[in-house]
Amino acid sequence: MISVLIISERIMKDWISLVYAFFNPTPCIVTIEGRLAHEFMCLGKSCKATVRRYLNKKDARSTGNMRKHVRACWGKDILVAADNAKDANEARVKIVGGFLRNGSITALFEPKGKGQVTYSHRQHTRAETRAEIVKWVAESLCPFEIVKDQGFQSLMKTGRPEYYLPLPNTISRDVRVVFVRTHERIAKMIKEYAGKLNFTMDGWTATNHRAFIAFLVHLEHNGVLLTFPLDIIGVPKV
Repeated sequence: MISVLIISERIMKDWISLVYAFFNPTPCIVTIEGRLAHEFMCLGKSCKATVRRYLNKKDARSTGNMRKHVRACWGKDILVAADNAKDANEARVKIVGGFLRNGSITALFEPKGKGQVTYSHRQHTRAETRAEIVKWVAESLCPFEIVKDQGFQSLMKTGRPEYYLPLPNTISRDVRVVFVRTHERIAKMIKEYAGKLNFTMDGWTATNHRAFIAFLVHLEHNGVLLTFPLDIIGVPKV
């Protein structure tokens, strides 16, 4: 086994292709039907795939299958970006590492410059799709049933008919979960806030002639003014 490790270390010195940045830098050594092979584990967050390469073949240093997997798992554009990196360290740290940090659902639509928006080249996972739809229906006041709309499904599934879309009751459940967690987070922030809190209220009459009063709290957090609605109550008729 020691001799195998020595051979592997010698081979690894010749691994200069930037595609290795997408895989665990130390592959597993496995034996398949008496043949030694390296198994490279993909670094993708939701990917558990490995790419196997046998050591007794003439193409033991070939990266063809690795590049094929990266194109399918990460996307063609990020592979091109890695190919254009200065060296393997830049590809691993800045491109692959940056994508793993910012490719999550919380940063998929990061503003750049004056209102310019960039989109991830990676398709959403199921969990990310549910999170993004919760954000969308909450911010845009969309009904949960919109995911069953034929036009919406055509936009989402054309070219990728297997794309996952949650059911309306799943979205409803997710919205309630997010609301509870957000409520707890805001409550904790207010209780632990060391500065001054400003409370205001606003009253209005809806188009159905019902009167409401809203209570809000205002505070400064890391130089940014934040406003949270605490409660909205209906005013009973006199």
